Amino acid sequence: MDLSKVQIETERLRLVPGTVDFAEQIFLEYRDPVIQYMNYGPPESLEVLTKRMKDRETEMKEGVQLFMAILLKETNEFLGCMALEDLKEENPEMGGWLKKSAHGHGYGREAAAALKQWAEEHLKYDHILWPCAVANLASCKLAESLGGKVHREYEKTTARGTTWPFKDYWIPKNDEK
Repeated sequence: MDLSKVQIETERLRLVPGTVDFAEQIFLEYRDPVIQYMNYGPPESLEVLTKRMKDRETEMKEGVQLFMAILLKETNEFLGCMALEDLKEENPEMGGWLKKSAHGHGYGREAAAALKQWAEEHLKYDHILWPCAVANLASCKLAESLGGKVHREYEKTTARGTTWPFKDYWIPKNDEK
C-alpha cells in the first residue's frame, strides 16, 4: 500500500507526508530539549537528514511507515512530525515530536488521535505500541488519553547513549463500528 499521498485533517491541523520539502524545518527544530527523550539525536548535517527523509519517502511508498509532517491548518506553519512505523508487523508503533513553541496547545494529542483514527480505518492490528521515557510526562499523558495502558516498564539506552526508565504503552484498537 503506497502511503506517500495520505493526508489527514483535523479541526486545527493538517498531517501531510513528511517529505524532503520539510528537511530544513526539521533540521532547525529537531534539537534538545525538544528531543531529549528521543532515541536518535539531531542529524549531523542537513545532507544526512535529507538522505534519511528520502529513505522515509521510499518506506512510505512501500507501506512500511506513515511519516507525517504536522502543519497548522490556518497558516501552514510547521509544528513537528508524527509517525506510524513497523506497519508490516502485527502491531505498529507510533511516536512523534513537536517544536518547542507548539508545546502546550494540544496539537500532539490532536495529531496522535487523528493518526490513530487513520490506523483504525486502514490497518489490522490489536494495539499500537507507544514507547516513552517515564520522565516525558506529556508523552505518557498523551498515550493514556488515547486509551493506552502500560504494558511494561524497563531501562532503555537510546542510540544517543542515554539511559532512561521507559514505559511501553499499548493503545488498543477500538472495534466499535
